[in-house]
Amino acid sequence: MNNHEIDFKLYGDDLQFVEVELDPGETVIAEAGSLMMMEDGIVMETIFGDGSQNAEGGGLMGKLMGAGKRLITGESLFMTAFTNNGTGKRHVSFASPYPGKIIPMDLSTLGGKIICQKDSFLAAAKGVSIGIELQRKLGAGFFGGEGFIMQKLEGDGLAFVHAGGTLHRKNLQKGEVLRVDTGCLVAMTADVDYSIEPVSGVKTALFGGEGLFFATLRGPGSVWIQSLPFSRLASRVFAAAPQNPAGRSQGEGSVAGGLFNMLGGK
Repeated sequence: MNNHEIDFKLYGDDLQFVEVELDPGETVIAEAGSLMMMEDGIVMETIFGDGSQNAEGGGLMGKLMGAGKRLITGESLFMTAFTNNGTGKRHVSFASPYPGKIIPMDLSTLGGKIICQKDSFLAAAKGVSIGIELQRKLGAGFFGGEGFIMQKLEGDGLAFVHAGGTLHRKNLQKGEVLRVDTGCLVAMTADVDYSIEPVSGVKTALFGGEGLFFATLRGPGSVWIQSLPFSRLASRVFAAAPQNPAGRSQGEGSVAGGLFNMLGGK
């Protein structure tokens, strides 16, 4: 085992958080801003890259390459490591950023690698490598919704991925094909063939209310689908928010809106 062996417990239903149990000396890494709480004895440290000793090689150049890959995916160059420096078991918890589910993924049972949306990673045992996955076909980059570059998580430890709404795992048999709205694809195992296809029919594409392209997934392998992508939720909220001519929300009679008007807001 190259990764730290951590234990965990999930709390909640639609607004979940994961509590990670660390033995003395164990470490979990997480994206900045995902911490919810931690017990005394846990030391928090900002690290360059993901802190793993992966195939990029050791030394400064390896760290720069690993961190550079994270920068390409739109993430920070730095991550946060939480280490138990105490003498007994300690707990640290990480919260999901919006309504949905947290998926614990044991990479040792998933072929040592999964491919996921670039913003879905939440936390992982130290030793898990967080890099990029270049899609083989350019169409996936231009029209895939998740962009040409997706994240890949490699190792033999636990990783936690977050997605919106209800999660559904579907196991594809060899040659089985599944077509998915591009925004609803959360993750897949490395053996799944992934491509982008246009919606057939001009009328369907223009007036069907869906996107012009969908993801075509071909088995064998496992895929994880989310019912409510954050981009879809955000667009609906933004479209429903009342706007005044200045572009500010009216507040619909809220206390904040009334206070704004009392203070001279227009």
